[in-house]
Amino acid sequence: MVARTAGGREVAGSIPVTPTRNKFNLEEHGNINRMWQETKHGLYKQFNFENFKQAWEFMSKVAEVAEDFQHHPRWENEWNVVQIWLITHENNSKITDKDRTLAEAIDKIFNSDESINKIGSDLHPDKVKVFGDGGSRGNPGPSASGYVILDMEDNLLVDKGVYLGITTNNQAEYTSLRLALEECKKMGVQEVEVYMDSLLVVNQLKGIFKVKNRDLWPIHDAIQKLSKDFQHINFSHVPREFNKLADAAVNRALDEQLGLLPKSPEAV
Repeated sequence: MVARTAGGREVAGSIPVTPTRNKFNLEEHGNINRMWQETKHGLYKQFNFENFKQAWEFMSKVAEVAEDFQHHPRWENEWNVVQIWLITHENNSKITDKDRTLAEAIDKIFNSDESINKIGSDLHPDKVKVFGDGGSRGNPGPSASGYVILDMEDNLLVDKGVYLGITTNNQAEYTSLRLALEECKKMGVQEVEVYMDSLLVVNQLKGIFKVKNRDLWPIHDAIQKLSKDFQHINFSHVPREFNKLADAAVNRALDEQLGLLPKSPEAV
């Protein structure tokens, strides 16, 4: 693999460690959520854990509290990630004080349980890994960009999906990287290892392929300009299975915007 430094020099890249150890941290907006967010599907919050066992213990305790409240959330679980939505169906599927009270109770479970690993890493590391992805349902069609930022020990620092409107898959791919690099710049990062499953985008960023699509020129130029703000930056291609977190962020953003999230249970 070939990688590019901020000064344009190319160096050898490497395959990253699979980003599966997604530890919890408390950054708000764009990172793992500190506050519950009001969405069209209800109050929403994502919780990340060290492993599935801890996620299961958390869900079991939430289930007990929800039963006491007689107000049952909808949740999704994939390995160490738990996403929860709260909404009151008996009140025309609106967010009510009943939802907010249960949200506070769920936060107390998470914050008070010492058996749940909530280890957070430095939120302003000098070096990070970035995984970016983009998707378009129609190409062009409804599109979203997703990216995650991890420290070099694979602690999850940022996990974000952004709906873009009607655009193309390539534009969504490029946008994911632009957004991620802007976030890295805000964090004060000095060195970035970028991993994407789009071989076209990676080779264009390395200068191996020309960017023939004029619609991509502005965002390609913006990324090149952003790259100069870092002491060192590498661009590497990885198989799709190494990019599941960014892909999930894309699909969450699209499903949320298009109203395609699974329906909540009828019980409240």
